[in-house]
Amino acid sequence: MAKVKIHDKEFEIFIPYEKIRSVVEKMAEQMNRDLKDKNPLFLCILNGSFMFAADLLKNLEFACEIQFVKVSSYHGTQSSGKIQQVLGLSQPVKGRRLVIIEDIIDSGLTIDFLQKQLALAEPKSMSICSLLVKPKALKVALEIAYTGFEVENEFLVGYGLDYDGLGRNLRHLYQVDKQD
Repeated sequence: MAKVKIHDKEFEIFIPYEKIRSVVEKMAEQMNRDLKDKNPLFLCILNGSFMFAADLLKNLEFACEIQFVKVSSYHGTQSSGKIQQVLGLSQPVKGRRLVIIEDIIDSGLTIDFLQKQLALAEPKSMSICSLLVKPKALKVALEIAYTGFEVENEFLVGYGLDYDGLGRNLRHLYQVDKQD
């Protein structure tokens, strides 16, 4: 679908799935070089990064584990700036190499919060992997080891990202239709 309507907004394709898949495969190739024989623990931030994490891990050629963490700072189309940890880790991370998987980094507040919380558990190392990064929206300095796309500060939906709960299932990434 070239265009979709979700709630009150029209969206048009921004990044087609084929391009997303190609970038995810390149990110996995880099990880295959960097993390081989390191047995990292991937922390997938729910809900948005589940599709990205699934595609990424299918392309990894080394032993690894995955855990899911739910941290949120979004309401509707805007970051609320308030971070609420909803679901925590179920296994210790002390001495582990952690890779935080995020769908999109806007302000960076969610990742910053999570890194500070995880640092208390004394992991061996932590790195960030995000499909999308909005550099102009960042409010904190972050070192992002694996980035798929740098994008402008536009609201996106699809490929795991939602608009008030809808649109996560869309194959492509969409942006608000400029003609809307």
